[in-house]
Amino acid sequence: MSSIMRQEIDQIPAVAASLLSSSADAIREAAAALRAHDPAVVVTIARGSSDHAAHFLKYAIELELGIPVASIGPSLSSIYGVPLKLERAAAFAVSQSGASPDIVSLAESAGKGGALSVALVNTVPSPLARAASIALDIKAGPEIAVAATKSFVNSIVAGLAIIGEWKQDNALCAAVADLPRRFEDALALDWSMLVEGLTAADSLYMLGRGPSLAIASEAALKCKETCELHAEAYSSAEVLHGPVSLVADAFPVIAFAARDKAEASIAETASRLVAKNAAIYLTSANGRGPTALPFIATGHPLTDALCLIIPYYGMVEALSRRRGFNPDKPASLQKVTETR
Repeated sequence: MSSIMRQEIDQIPAVAASLLSSSADAIREAAAALRAHDPAVVVTIARGSSDHAAHFLKYAIELELGIPVASIGPSLSSIYGVPLKLERAAAFAVSQSGASPDIVSLAESAGKGGALSVALVNTVPSPLARAASIALDIKAGPEIAVAATKSFVNSIVAGLAIIGEWKQDNALCAAVADLPRRFEDALALDWSMLVEGLTAADSLYMLGRGPSLAIASEAALKCKETCELHAEAYSSAEVLHGPVSLVADAFPVIAFAARDKAEASIAETASRLVAKNAAIYLTSANGRGPTALPFIATGHPLTDALCLIIPYYGMVEALSRRRGFNPDKPASLQKVTETR
């Protein structure tokens, strides 16, 4: 019998298709509001997997629109009570539940400070949906497993769809529309070699750059949550500034490279680490020595990067079971974390 987490991973193509087909008008309306507001800066509000989705969208907004994006710590509002000056800003708040008090508090503060706030939320109505200027239901459906999977992916799909319409970029809009089919292809990829390589591991690194760094961060979190396996995410450039010292014989490293301008840099770093006799895995054909992981080439760098998480999710669910854990109910974790 498959786990609930596995069932929810398999639902990703369908929930992405449902979002794109049923929310086209809402996506266009959100994009039109952002164009009219014409923000000079964008801020993001999120925690956990939702923060990794926001990190992905940070790179997407900067790469596609040239608008700088910064993450704001929720404690600025919920703990410190600092009013924020955001008259020329937009704010993206991302949440599966829409119920975390600190996320809601900061979204309210951003609106009071003048920002146009957009909530990407899987629960409507919810306190966060009510706090935002615009609330978009990401329509991932009920997510029972504690570790977020389909809600993470659909948050990014929703954000990319808005960005494509905001920029009025036909290539990005077409790539997003094609994602349900691409997700089906990604589900069929075999990353089981990683299960064998990581079953007895104590620690590993996840590498990326640009949007794939957000994917690496999400991958590291899922390793900790479901496998009780220590994992850290680094930029493929930053890892060479200190963390590389821990890479030794058989130390596992997964390098997430998309078909974008950072692919060569990530592949070069991964290839350099092979000389340390580490166990290096790379989602690119450009490496010299790393074990190649299969990937889906979507024709657009942003959707390429997003598709990397799909086979990883399937792998980490299997790794959790192999290491003797229940991937649906990680120890000491709850579905809704109500931090203040």
